Amino acid sequence: MIKSKLPDVGTTIFTVMSQLAIEHKAINLSQGFPGFDTYPYLRDLLAQYVAEGYNQYAPMTGVPELKKRIASKTANLHDVEFDPEEEVTVVSGATEALYAAISAVVDIGDEVIILEPAYDSYAPAVRLNGGTPIYVPLNLPDFSVDWQKVKDAISDKTRLIVVNTPHNPGGYVWTGKDLDQLYGLIQNREIYVVSDDVYEHIVFDDNRHLPLYTHEGLRARTFSCGSFGKTFHVTGWKIGFCLAPKKLSQEFRKIHQFLTFSTSTPMQYALADFMENPSRYIFLNEFYQKKRDLFLKGFKELPFKFIPTQGSFFQVVSYAHLSNEKDTELAIRMTKDFGVACIPVSVFYHDKQDHKLLRFCFAKEEEELYKALELLKKLRF
Repeated sequence: MIKSKLPDVGTTIFTVMSQLAIEHKAINLSQGFPGFDTYPYLRDLLAQYVAEGYNQYAPMTGVPELKKRIASKTANLHDVEFDPEEEVTVVSGATEALYAAISAVVDIGDEVIILEPAYDSYAPAVRLNGGTPIYVPLNLPDFSVDWQKVKDAISDKTRLIVVNTPHNPGGYVWTGKDLDQLYGLIQNREIYVVSDDVYEHIVFDDNRHLPLYTHEGLRARTFSCGSFGKTFHVTGWKIGFCLAPKKLSQEFRKIHQFLTFSTSTPMQYALADFMENPSRYIFLNEFYQKKRDLFLKGFKELPFKFIPTQGSFFQVVSYAHLSNEKDTELAIRMTKDFGVACIPVSVFYHDKQDHKLLRFCFAKEEEELYKALELLKKLRF
């Protein structure tokens, strides 16, 4: 009999809701993937490199051309220099980057602060490395950070804090004040930070993504984990990266080489070529803002309450003023009876706190969003 290392972990809610959407032919606004294909030119580049024979192992740390593009993007957007050879590592998806970064610093008995609601891969990675997740709730309804609660959660055992900005599911975008607050709490302690930045280019209105490495004090202790999947609509390619100072990258790479060793070679070359034109990621926020605004315009005609998401391609809405129905039950009922699938936000809490919130993904074709909004008009509480 195998003794499970994660006995309480089953199939993720994202898989469950997507499967339910398929079974009931519902519009899937649950799982976080774009409902449209990637750029034709990027597809052509991939086909070109496959045809030209770029099909063997890539270097363990990533194809040099792609690492240089990542470093150039960081320098151009944030005026921060990373050494492509020593401080940029290409991996097989942001989930691997998060796991490798957590594994690089967390040991048995260490405590790791996780801000909830949180993406579901953080805590299992901590536990598999012998660490203990310490959960700190974010403020509702805007999902901002309660810094007094973070301060109270820090102990002599705290080794790591996991950060996510723009936030999934809440959409909150960290400010310069947030970065200062975090540094003030950890500057005199040996505490590291893993930052999940997969929605870095999807920020709305007057908000601006501030990676933690833009803060001089935080850069030395931060692993910044990114993804091409969300940026270029290729979540199925599973290509991510990690930016970290040399000493942290050395430890990160020790883990990475025994997880996947290297990442798809032709895909890396294709992405490197595609990124030659910065407009392909600089204007991504405008592309998604149109979808967000369209979606929220429709939601204003529905009885839900919400604060417009600041970033990511998710919108959280509240029905607490309408019903006491469990969010998991409502999400399932909406899928089965009304043809729209979403995610109940309670699944992002370790103890399944139910604040009567639902998360919708608006990274879909406009026609699909219009149809979903019409279907939701039929919803009754």
